[in-house]
Amino acid sequence: MNIVMMGAQGTGKGTVAGILKQKLNIPHISTGDIFRKNIQEETELGKLATQYIDKGQLVPDEVTNAMVKSRINELDCENGFILDGYPRNIAQAEELDKMLEEKNKKVDYAINLTLEMEEIMSRIINRRICSNSECKEIYNLVSKPTKAPGICDKCGSEIVQRVDDSDSEAVKKRLDTYFSQTAPLIDFYNKKGVVYKVESNKPPKDLAEGIIEFLK
Repeated sequence: MNIVMMGAQGTGKGTVAGILKQKLNIPHISTGDIFRKNIQEETELGKLATQYIDKGQLVPDEVTNAMVKSRINELDCENGFILDGYPRNIAQAEELDKMLEEKNKKVDYAINLTLEMEEIMSRIINRRICSNSECKEIYNLVSKPTKAPGICDKCGSEIVQRVDDSDSEAVKKRLDTYFSQTAPLIDFYNKKGVVYKVESNKPPKDLAEGIIEFLK
């Protein structure tokens, strides 16, 4: 089963995808993780991406597409995957279709997590993440605080705020960009009849259980 997770930052799509990964026994593929892996391992694609990132430029679709294609062609994706952070626009969605058509496969579901803008802003500004790159557990100062202030419950490392989460105006601009790019994507997948809309106003575990029931 091939799933695309859709939803603005703060809707919990990464957390929900992580739970679905365990339930469905298919990999959760975050494009952020793909980029970091290629850059750290200094692959040809990683070096190419770095050239743009170092100049403060967006990495072109063709580079991102190539990284995703390489990842979904790995053996652990044979029975499906959960894509998180890709596609971000219509061109990428069309390219993903081509990648899957080569394997006689398709996107089975596009799960769209939605939430009111005010709640999204609150979640992002109060979001904290474990500084341990092997852990990366996500917390929220309001809805999911750590037991000991500033310390990750799972590994004991310091929790930190992402730099791009601290500026409310920057967060709003980021969200505006997301919604302007995503509206056409929702239409794209709606025409294929694969969108499943989920109100992200429950704990991630409950959301994941509801999605599993729908998939059954």
